[in-house]
Amino acid sequence: MTDQSTAPYTIRRMTLADVDGVHAIEMASFPKPWSREDFVKEMTQNACARYLVAEEAGEIIGFAGAWIVLDEAHITNIAVTQSRRGRGIGRALTQALLQYAANLGVVYATLEVRRSNEIAQKLYKSLGFEYVGLRKRYYENNGEDAFIYCCQRMPEADPDFEEEETIRE
Repeated sequence: MTDQSTAPYTIRRMTLADVDGVHAIEMASFPKPWSREDFVKEMTQNACARYLVAEEAGEIIGFAGAWIVLDEAHITNIAVTQSRRGRGIGRALTQALLQYAANLGVVYATLEVRRSNEIAQKLYKSLGFEYVGLRKRYYENNGEDAFIYCCQRMPEADPDFEEEETIRE
């Protein structure tokens, strides 16, 4: 998914083998992180879930996930290891996730972001997301509000894209 000539990492679909690396990033990134079992369930039981990872030299350095429901992608989480932040990996993961979603027929994407997370808000705005609402006291750990963002400018779908598990009738 990532052009190797421009990035020292690759972006690919997450597998069960990636769960420990993803969970470690989750634990280090969020005050109320998902459990390891949450990620296993996402990979094995949630047909709507799609997750990508950024990998460098065999190490998971970031991930992004979304729930695809009909024509909407609800982005669940995006995180990059602390030591690799500020290098465009989060942007690349978000762009790849939007492309993946567009390839599946998604026409818009939504997400929540902490009111205080100005770095993420700037990133999302630069990728075409717009503020559409507020969820009061959304975050359980401190009661912080969440801004709701929506992106209706999805990338062009790749006509040759096909998932392994695509069902044909």
